[in-house]
Amino acid sequence: MKNYKILLAVAALAAGLNASAQIQEGNILIGGNLANVNLGLNGSKILSAEITPKIAWFIKDNIALGGYIDLGIQTAKNSGTTTSYGIGALGRYYTGKDKEIIKHSRFFAEATVGLGGVNVSDADNTNGINIGAGPGFAYFITPNIGLEVLLKYNNLIGLGSTPYQGNLNASFGFQIYLPGKSTARKVQNDLQ
Repeated sequence: MKNYKILLAVAALAAGLNASAQIQEGNILIGGNLANVNLGLNGSKILSAEITPKIAWFIKDNIALGGYIDLGIQTAKNSGTTTSYGIGALGRYYTGKDKEIIKHSRFFAEATVGLGGVNVSDADNTNGINIGAGPGFAYFITPNIGLEVLLKYNNLIGLGSTPYQGNLNASFGFQIYLPGKSTARKVQNDLQ
């Protein structure tokens, strides 16, 4: 009987969530973004990719705070290798339901600040403060899974042979929105 109640609670939670339920206070965002993917199959033999895992907690409806890690590499045949890294805090603000242009979707803005660096094996490097901001669009393919596109300007200011680097980066993301304790408690109370 207990397993039946748990199954019923999970089903009710999944059915009850919509594009606004994922971004309620107390919920958790876990996922990441993938950018700059290039698998050069022709003569250049380029390999590049950047991955950014993220985790954030919704402190209020539509507002999430958390952290990120950024890891990237770019290498080519007969050329130097570029590695990039970063770690820091992130904040997201999702637009309200009236700004939904496609059912089960939301626009958002993301800002990050942390420590980072870009190091080229045979050229310039920069290590220091990494600040980024930009708009994004999330489409919820299920009540708890969102696919997103993020266009973000990243600014790296610090020490090294190049004290400043900036770039505009487009990335694709996959996020899982997990209900927090308050949401789970609300569903459990509704079932009783």
